[in-house]
Amino acid sequence: MKNLLLILTTLFLISCNTSNQALSALSQNDGKIGIGTLEPDELLTVKGTIHAQEVKIDLKGALVPDYVFDTFFEPNNPHQYYRRSLEELRQFLSAHHHLPGVPSAQEIENKGLAIGDLNMILLEKIEELTLYILEQDQRMTNLEQNCKNDH
Repeated sequence: MKNLLLILTTLFLISCNTSNQALSALSQNDGKIGIGTLEPDELLTVKGTIHAQEVKIDLKGALVPDYVFDTFFEPNNPHQYYRRSLEELRQFLSAHHHLPGVPSAQEIENKGLAIGDLNMILLEKIEELTLYILEQDQRMTNLEQNCKNDH
């Protein structure tokens, strides 16, 4: 019985397709499974493309960036969120060549980036863009109103 358990805990499977010289590997090492690799570094490591109809990521308890709107529409809101002015944003981009709050290309290359984290970062940036657009629209409306009053 002990021999059987040992065999089950060290599963290793390789299949080779000679038509396109593809090699697929599925291995288990310390609870980690690899597809396309014999050295998985996470619970599931896939070296290659994953095809799925849909991927659902559970972010229960994650901070969704609605605080961007809370701070804008409710100035006395307790959230400590600061959105740069367009000039401050221009200066940051000039100095760093990436958006504030978004990891640089080098950081992503070195550390990777979790899809859930990326989605929350992108949502924050979309909400910021929405507010910038609303502010620009208000400025344009004010300018149009001033022009009408001057004539």
